[in-house]
Amino acid sequence: MEASSGDDLTQAQNELYGWIKNYMKNFQHSPSIRQMMQAMGLKSPAPIQSRLKHLQEKGYISWQEGKARTMQIVDEIIEGVPIMGSVAAGGLIETYSDVQENLDISDILKKKNVFALTVNGDSMIDACIADGDMVLMEPIKDSYSLRNGTIVSAMVPGLGTTLKYFVKKGGKIFLEAANQAYDPIIVDLDQISIQGKLLAVWRKV
Repeated sequence: MEASSGDDLTQAQNELYGWIKNYMKNFQHSPSIRQMMQAMGLKSPAPIQSRLKHLQEKGYISWQEGKARTMQIVDEIIEGVPIMGSVAAGGLIETYSDVQENLDISDILKKKNVFALTVNGDSMIDACIADGDMVLMEPIKDSYSLRNGTIVSAMVPGLGTTLKYFVKKGGKIFLEAANQAYDPIIVDLDQISIQGKLLAVWRKV
């Protein structure tokens, strides 16, 4: 994934982009819309949102529109990780010696509006998604096209946002956990908002 030079940005866009990069370098997280407004001397969020939209369209940032805290700087995302062979989870095998290829995650990150969520709780533990993990999600435009068994983030009125398996049957939507301790959440399709489907899981150790 190649970083852009900045030549295609307006002065206002470049000013905001530079400020965001410095902020994230210093604080290790993305700023809020209000903080960006204050830094740019603006009283309305609209100009900030417009500049962010252009920065995303031009390939400088990745973010979920309306949620500034999901922002990432594209040229700071790792493009490839070397695959060094195999490691045994049962018996022993020969250790790695030569780099065979790169694990390329750029295709995931190039998907439009990819956003990240921090997992709270253990309801998806049997799907190898643990408390504290970060999940990368792809926005869903048409929930009717979702396949049963897809892991989604869904907004359920009264319950908030949840990460679950999506299962549609009998005119109902079942949001099923990957943990037998949790019962499925059963709702009508028009009662929930599917925010995104799972692309990848990121775990810091």
